Amino acid sequence: MSQKVNLEKKVLSENDLLAASIRQELEAKGIASLNMVSSPGSGKTSLLEKTLAELNNELRIGLIAGDVQTENDANRLIRAGGKIVRPLVTGGACHLDARMISRVLPEMNLDNLDLLIVENVGNLVCPSSFDLGEDMKVVLISTTEGDDKPLKYPAMFRRSSIMVINKIDLLGTSEFTVKRVKENALQINANLKVFEVSCRTGIGLDAWCDWVKQLVAEKQGVSA
Repeated sequence: MSQKVNLEKKVLSENDLLAASIRQELEAKGIASLNMVSSPGSGKTSLLEKTLAELNNELRIGLIAGDVQTENDANRLIRAGGKIVRPLVTGGACHLDARMISRVLPEMNLDNLDLLIVENVGNLVCPSSFDLGEDMKVVLISTTEGDDKPLKYPAMFRRSSIMVINKIDLLGTSEFTVKRVKENALQINANLKVFEVSCRTGIGLDAWCDWVKQLVAEKQGVSA
């Protein structure tokens, strides 16, 4: 058991060193960066499609689309207007790590980016342990899931800065309540900023996109 624990510590230590190097490179170029995490089907790709539709003409956005076996999400983002999209297929691994990101970054012209968004593999367990060099994690939860998700996966919600509650147009079709999921999430992390959105109807997307623009402006040291 101790050998396994030591190996895990070594892997995470090496990952953190590489993540720090990535963060330093992005910081030097004034690039804001987000790591999008969620369970499968919560709507990460849909939210990114809507974000591209709203901001693609204002911000230079680079996307890394992580997936276990396919490039489907990357192809969706390209069809949505993504100009700099790189698929990252893990071949079965349940998360992205800094080593994977470091292999893809040289394919992207960082001098031409304002914002880098990583769409992580659909999983609320493993991705919580791996720093990718991002400014912050954004955790998505949908109203089609249980509102006790933050209590079941506390590490992810503790290490995230933003929680997006997606599919609010479907409220009332299950026992899920926004009040309970917020209470559960804020119990884990009192500093979480929360957005309520519907990618289908557009509710809440303006507030989300305004926040993204403000994040980029702050990173670049200018007024939004």
